[in-house]
Amino acid sequence: MKTPAELFSLKGKVAVVIGGTGVLCGEMAEGMATAGATIALVGRDAAKAQLRLDSIAKGGGNAEFFPCDTTSKAGLQKLLADVLAKLGRVDILVNGAGVNSPTPFFDITEEEFDKIITVNLKGLILACQVFGKHMVGQKSGSIINVGSASGMLPLSRVFTYSASKAAIHNLSKNLAREWGTSGVRVNVLVPGFFPAEQNRKILNPERVAQIMGKTPMKRFGEAHELVGATLLLASDAGSFIT
Repeated sequence: MKTPAELFSLKGKVAVVIGGTGVLCGEMAEGMATAGATIALVGRDAAKAQLRLDSIAKGGGNAEFFPCDTTSKAGLQKLLADVLAKLGRVDILVNGAGVNSPTPFFDITEEEFDKIITVNLKGLILACQVFGKHMVGQKSGSIINVGSASGMLPLSRVFTYSASKAAIHNLSKNLAREWGTSGVRVNVLVPGFFPAEQNRKILNPERVAQIMGKTPMKRFGEAHELVGATLLLASDAGSFIT
């Protein structure tokens, strides 16, 4: 039987973290690096990526930045090829790219709707197609899709974002069933209220009070508090969780 340290170890694994230049997924990436994984940090902002790469290196981890338009299947196929060429394998995929907007429902434009659905849902579906096919082929892998509490209950007036996250929850359950016998686990990590970049700008005292009214601990989550759940879902410790 493995020790707890061995169960949660990601030594020798490669984790592709889409959205890893952001606060929440960046912290998830750093946590996996600390557990021994080599990180492929995926995003569009090289400057933001460098800050996270420096932090991972300072902690003794290994990571490399891969720029990618994750709403393009061709871009994702190139990403997979680049990661395999440079890092040799792919064991874990985190899908965490996301955009948000508090636009009142009647004012949502088609352009805004299309942008949010494209980034949050289409990009994730394409990533699951590209990386999921590779994982099914190798008969192993863990996919962690980042969901949202607002995709489960009407907790926040972010209509398109909430709809996109609800779709991600449903898709993930279907893929978990589809790929369960192929050694590929698919899970949704559903943060509560974490004031990251995209939702910090839509907070005001009234909204904060409403959020705290639905939060048992009466405080916001902190990014590092996602690391434990990430390690559980990415490692052998979660081998029967899908």
